Amino acid sequence: MATIIGRESEKKELELAYNSKEAEFIAVYGRRRIGKTFLIKNFFQQKECVYFQSTGIYKGTLKQQLARFTKELGDAFYGGASISAPDNWMAAFEALSKAIENIPRNKKVILFLDELPWMCTPKSSLLRALEYFWNRHWSSNAKIKLVVCGSAASWIIKKIIKNRGGLHNRTTKKIKLKPFSLHETRLYLKHQGYKIDKAGIVKLYMALGGVPFYLKQIKNDLSVDQNINELLFNADSILFTEFEEVFASLFDSAEPYMELVRLIATSRQGLARNAIGVKNEVTGKGGRLTSRLEDLENAGFITSYLPLGHKKLGAFYRVSDEYCHFYLKWVDPVKDSAKLDSRLAYWQSKINSPEYNAWSGYAFENLCYKHLAQIRVGLGIDSGSLPSPWRYVPKSGSEERGAQIDLLFDRRDDAITICEIKYSDSEFVISKSYAENLKQKLDVFKQQTRTKKQLFLNMVSANGLKKNTYSEELISRTIDLENLFLS
Repeated sequence: MATIIGRESEKKELELAYNSKEAEFIAVYGRRRIGKTFLIKNFFQQKECVYFQSTGIYKGTLKQQLARFTKELGDAFYGGASISAPDNWMAAFEALSKAIENIPRNKKVILFLDELPWMCTPKSSLLRALEYFWNRHWSSNAKIKLVVCGSAASWIIKKIIKNRGGLHNRTTKKIKLKPFSLHETRLYLKHQGYKIDKAGIVKLYMALGGVPFYLKQIKNDLSVDQNINELLFNADSILFTEFEEVFASLFDSAEPYMELVRLIATSRQGLARNAIGVKNEVTGKGGRLTSRLEDLENAGFITSYLPLGHKKLGAFYRVSDEYCHFYLKWVDPVKDSAKLDSRLAYWQSKINSPEYNAWSGYAFENLCYKHLAQIRVGLGIDSGSLPSPWRYVPKSGSEERGAQIDLLFDRRDDAITICEIKYSDSEFVISKSYAENLKQKLDVFKQQTRTKKQLFLNMVSANGLKKNTYSEELISRTIDLENLFLS
């Protein structure tokens, strides 16, 4: 079996389920390419159990799904013997139940239905059959551990975890598999034999995120920037067409979802829901827009947040998937250009340009939001503190000053920690003018929020902060890569 890198909390949950003296119904979901199948397969196949896995066929017919299910049934329970495929899922699960009856009581049985949304073809009644057999037969059989999985995260959430019918409250565990953290990414690349320092990992992460499948494409004989150029600007690369393919595989009508992500990606600060509805008619109004935003957030492409003190404005959304943001910013505008001959090192020509500096600032900020737990530990603040960005934009013609705060933690000890996030290749230096800008931010924040809480200003800088008079005066603590790479 292959080695499972990281995923410590998920492995603990699966271990608890495996050792449980009751039947378990585990729902696993997460974005495409995140390693759901790899985790479940390699975890349970190392155990002393009967392992049954049936994987849905993308856009397959009911007949094709049942034929695949029956083939896997024969392999797992009957030594590869050929079995006639049934006509429906009730009959298919009946055959599965009979096969389970022949397994000794002390032998655990893993039933892994992978890509269940693909198996559940229109009018197939698969869910009805699953409801019946779980409630009538499997839930009372302690040796059964049922795992259902799908990249269509919203489908798993709505149809399984929040099911309002016969599967209501039936799941015993739910596991949302997230991208690798920086720590896990470092372990994975080391396992792959790629020699790279933390700064290089950060640069890769800002382009690809912590998606194992993407990281697996890294070539050990190329530099970070050469790999980025090869993977994302080469028309023959798998990732060159991944943007369209990932949406097509998750949503029946992919175009409105892609348009939503394109729209949200145009704003670094994120877009309010009302603004999204006004700016893009393709997304649909009311409930349809809400549903699509939920689908995208469940799939890990966007993240919603509520700015401190702006509850009336409602939720804001920003693109949080690194690959999608990189693709829309850099690849999509030039994908039909002859410049994308990988031998021309297109990406290297963009490094240190104004566009690159603006992108890297956003991408590093996004990375920090995925490592809030590590930042909290580094700052010594408790997990109950609420994170959010904050900004104030004066009305047109007003003489008031605006301000933007990258990240703040509204703490439970009557204090607010404000974080300035900066990405640079060396220690960040606070100049006199920058110090004045920071003081102005704090003043505007105090005036507009009318907070009476104690304020602490901190710096999150990729390569640390150079000590000088201004840093000593203004900055309480500094977070650098050492903190962000904590497990």
